[in-house]
Amino acid sequence: MAGAMRCNARKLFASSREPKCPKGTPSPLLRSSAQAGGRAMTWWKTGSIYQIYPRSFQDSDGDGVGDLKGIEARLDHLVALGVDAIWISPIFVSPMHDFGYDVADYCDIDPRFGTLADFDALLAAAHARGLKLLLDFVPNHSSTDHPWFRESRSSRDNPKRDWYIWRDPAPDGGPPNNWISDFGGSAWEYDAATGQYYYHAFLKEQADLNWRNPDVRAAMMDVLRFWFDRGVDGFRIDVLWHMVKHADFPDNPANPAYRPEMGEMHAVLQSNSTDQPEVHDIAAEMRRIADGYPGGRVLIGEIYLPIEKLMHYYGIDTPEVHLPFNFQLIEAPWDARSLATMIADYEAALPSGGWPNWVLGNHDRPRIATRVGGPQARVAAMLLLTLRGTPTIYYGDELGLTDVAIPPDRVQDPRELREPGWGLGRDPVRTPMPWNASDHAGFSSVEPWLPLGPDWPTRNVAAQAQDAGSMLALYRDLLSLRRKHDALAEGDFRLLETTGPVLAYERWRGDERIVVALNLSGEDQPFALPAGEVVLRTLPGGVRTDTLRGNEGVVILVR
Repeated sequence: MAGAMRCNARKLFASSREPKCPKGTPSPLLRSSAQAGGRAMTWWKTGSIYQIYPRSFQDSDGDGVGDLKGIEARLDHLVALGVDAIWISPIFVSPMHDFGYDVADYCDIDPRFGTLADFDALLAAAHARGLKLLLDFVPNHSSTDHPWFRESRSSRDNPKRDWYIWRDPAPDGGPPNNWISDFGGSAWEYDAATGQYYYHAFLKEQADLNWRNPDVRAAMMDVLRFWFDRGVDGFRIDVLWHMVKHADFPDNPANPAYRPEMGEMHAVLQSNSTDQPEVHDIAAEMRRIADGYPGGRVLIGEIYLPIEKLMHYYGIDTPEVHLPFNFQLIEAPWDARSLATMIADYEAALPSGGWPNWVLGNHDRPRIATRVGGPQARVAAMLLLTLRGTPTIYYGDELGLTDVAIPPDRVQDPRELREPGWGLGRDPVRTPMPWNASDHAGFSSVEPWLPLGPDWPTRNVAAQAQDAGSMLALYRDLLSLRRKHDALAEGDFRLLETTGPVLAYERWRGDERIVVALNLSGEDQPFALPAGEVVLRTLPGGVRTDTLRGNEGVVILVR
């Protein structure tokens, strides 16, 4: 059955290249709950996720770009770190206009990253080490190089015309409405050959699929099955809330709070081009597919929406994604009172059975060490890994990497190239991982595709692995605590009453009780620590029982 499904899925995505129909059966390393123990079906609740930006993790073939064999070569770092799963940003065939988020074949690996055989080897190596592996699914749009779009563009009466969103010009000959691309400019591109515009929420090379077409929906659901059959443990679903548009395509309302530095996309409110009611039925179907596979497969939705709308993606009447990404820590003011309110409101908003999750950084947003500074980045790590819910760690944050200034002649990101000068570019957070002090930081044998940070000779994995006071050691210790203490992995949560820049909360499960106290300032703050054992702190030296030192966080096992 699995082999037949793979072959059928490959036929859906055939291109001018000779199709490579994978053979075989699902990975023997996938375990049912009965085989893997009591937590197998909830690993994504008790575990932690590590995001890898594949171009920047490890280059194995000397072209300056990371690849799958490179990731496999560095799996032991992730085991030593103590994470439970890796999520790899897109690795599918792509012309790389948006570095993999413009997919030209959903069922094959881009040669820059390797082959399907390389992927299978990576998956087997990860599973052998007890690591889950998640892929990045990009269902909202495909590359304009995808065979589907080439057919759709060929004529108005092509069977795949309706697989994408085509509209007639406005009466004045311009775009059908005022929708703006997230990368600036109109979201509509005119095709002179057929006399219509096609819609692209991002680059013009990323044409939006028409998810109201049942054939599109069926084909993309087969993509999920193709990779689930192959053995992947789940997906992060790119821009899930974008996938369905208002059926009548009305203008988006103007944003009264718009400022140019926000980026042109924010000139309008995307109320008609995103978050339509029909998307929830699609998410529910994806969930049914995931739940039909053993081993606790997980779906994580990228959704930038206010909390009350984000909660809908857990599912109201029918389950949808397991984890709608909670990006509040990325966007919130770094202030104890603001964070306490945000955490309380998020916990209160969760639906019955909804499991929380937290994110400090990703491939689109400034790194946490840049946002709050190095000392507070240690406090932030303790916050991320002791809150209730599933944490996601962005590669390099375990070293305290900061954003890297990119010279104008090295800029790669299409967002920066289209809207220069506003600091919207994402290259600074996608720079290569520094592994050691050798040439090119052990990332590659040649100059990397993006420059390394200036401190890479000292801020690297090898150096920090030998330093008990390093950021890497702190992340290892925090992740070890999560494994050791059920109160942290899956226990209950309660904020404690504090004042000023101190944030404190309690975690407990059964008789085990843990208190976490964080000083979000550089000044000493009075705080009466409960009696018990201080099992971890962000600063060296002793801990006073009546004071938190500046930039200090402590984890206390309460007696």
